[in-house]
Amino acid sequence: MRAIAILLVVFSHLLWIFPEATGMVQWVLSLGGVMGVEIFFVLSGFLIGRILYRIYIAEDFRSGNMMYFFIRRWFRTLPNYYLILLVNIGIVLYLGRELPDTLWKYFFFWQNALAEMNIFFTESWSLSVEEFAYVIGPIILLLLYKMPLKISRKQKFLFATIFVLLVFLVNKIIYYFNAPETYEWNSHLKPVVLYRIDAIFYGVLAAYLSMQYPEKWKNSRQRALVLGFVGFNLLQFLIIYFQWNKAGYPLLWNVFYLPYCSVCIALSLPFFSQLTTPRYQSVIRSVTFISIVSYAMYLLHYSVILQLMRYWIPVEEFSFNQKLLYAVFYLGITLFLSYLLYRYFEKPMMDLREKSIFNKIKPKIYIFNKNR
Repeated sequence: MRAIAILLVVFSHLLWIFPEATGMVQWVLSLGGVMGVEIFFVLSGFLIGRILYRIYIAEDFRSGNMMYFFIRRWFRTLPNYYLILLVNIGIVLYLGRELPDTLWKYFFFWQNALAEMNIFFTESWSLSVEEFAYVIGPIILLLLYKMPLKISRKQKFLFATIFVLLVFLVNKIIYYFNAPETYEWNSHLKPVVLYRIDAIFYGVLAAYLSMQYPEKWKNSRQRALVLGFVGFNLLQFLIIYFQWNKAGYPLLWNVFYLPYCSVCIALSLPFFSQLTTPRYQSVIRSVTFISIVSYAMYLLHYSVILQLMRYWIPVEEFSFNQKLLYAVFYLGITLFLSYLLYRYFEKPMMDLREKSIFNKIKPKIYIFNKNR
């Protein structure tokens, strides 16, 4: 799923190489870019949700366990982010452009917390959503842990998850009633943290269901996959057929569209979480490689690689075949540089999590996946 998500995002930015693309091609690439990020959100929520659930319901749970969770998360995400943030600053200075007045916000993931962000380092919007989700969830769980409620920690976990889903659904409803007549959905709502934390928590809810009801989870894999696939494609068909555009149908787009897509993606998790290994080893290796370097690919492919390529080698006068070669080079250099970033920076940073200094607060109940 991670490999699918990053490929959808990377391929969507081929529209910068082929700006003349129209019709179904343009629509599919644009939708793929949006849904690639949504897959990342739900999948991250599922994986992180399972970790948090195991930590939280353990008999020897204590507040310090959450600090270990934060340490693992931050060593996984922050070094790459801050390195590429500095690279983006360098690129802007190199190109002779002005840095945004809101640059300081990028160091605290605040650039799109409450409103639209500058076009600088545009990919970072999704990282802000994820980082805030990783903080909000554990904080709510800790608050519930401290409260003398006569319910189990399993129930508290479910309550916290549903609470976040409802709060951010209400935020979307408030936005719907207060949105200006002219607004841009792609910048005013879709990437704003205030309206998007719930995307992560649909995955967290799926994590709870998978841990609490393992047999039902296992037996539902095919039905849930079909339901999610048909439901997602049916909505996209209806949007095209009836021309439910964002301006004419704001309730659909501002309130229901993104949560609906998150639910459809979450419905695929019973299938993908139990998917057996294919016989073709080349397929296994390729998918594994792309998934491992996916975070580096996400950070590098657009603001760094494609921006510099477009600056050094403009494509406006290129023929279609020349653009195809350009696109192949873009994809190849993205994979190559992403591997280098992962191998020589991202992985060494993640390996620091295994240092003995952190073992004092390491939860005994869970053996972490080293790639998480």
